[in-house]
Amino acid sequence: MENAILLLEKWAALLRYDTIRMISNANSGHPGGALSAADIITALFFQEMKIRPEEPTWPDRDRFILSKGHACPVYYAALARRGFFPVSELKTLRQAGSRLHGHPKLVTPGVDMTSGSLGQGLSIGAGMAMAGKMDGRDYRVFVMLGCGELNEGQNYEAIMAAYHFKLSNLTAIVDYNGLQFDGRLEDVLNPGSLVRRWEGFNWKVISIDGHSMAEILAAFETVRNEKDLPCVIIARTVKGKGVNMMEDDYLWHSLMNNQALTEFCTKRRKELENADEFYARRLW
Repeated sequence: MENAILLLEKWAALLRYDTIRMISNANSGHPGGALSAADIITALFFQEMKIRPEEPTWPDRDRFILSKGHACPVYYAALARRGFFPVSELKTLRQAGSRLHGHPKLVTPGVDMTSGSLGQGLSIGAGMAMAGKMDGRDYRVFVMLGCGELNEGQNYEAIMAAYHFKLSNLTAIVDYNGLQFDGRLEDVLNPGSLVRRWEGFNWKVISIDGHSMAEILAAFETVRNEKDLPCVIIARTVKGKGVNMMEDDYLWHSLMNNQALTEFCTKRRKELENADEFYARRLW
């Protein structure tokens, strides 16, 4: 287990590097929320989800919706490193003719739903989960939401519906970094306790450190064993995690200083070139 966690942490570090390199190259994008989500997305795509990169539309695959679609660079990095499309394609982020748009679209192999209009992802995920129940399929649906995104009222219609229909195959993941585009969560629209809020809607609530791979994997094990209720993982994270100049700074929600990013990429590239080439092998 310890070796598995260490390997996942290495993959997460690589996805963070891919993310900032992509955004720096595009001179456009949203680094803060992509970096905060990297550990959870790593655990999903390299450990937890049932997927087939060689068959992206496999009917029995687990589904993933990045409702906070602006964080897509780390999502694309995971898909590429998992083999859904060439890693070299990452450098085309946000370029004309690219399959890697500024928000996820179905044109990208491995993307299950176009997203980015905040507040809609959980409703779509609930529909997918309900369809799986009705069709007798055992796939699961994971929806990642931003904590600021929970200001959108449509989320709560989806939350109520998921409990009503007992969608135990649905898991919401809140990337709770405490920041949104224009400030701290409690200053923009204070949500109170997210744990009590979701518990009030009768979901199974799991609260974790979203940068502890051990806690992330334990949370997914709990989700797998839940047979009656939809689950939510409230993951406490740090916006911009892994890049000191970005950490816990809402001004890095979107690109603020491309020169600083480029310098960071250059330094990090040298570090990675001297590291074990774990990422060059298909270890999953």
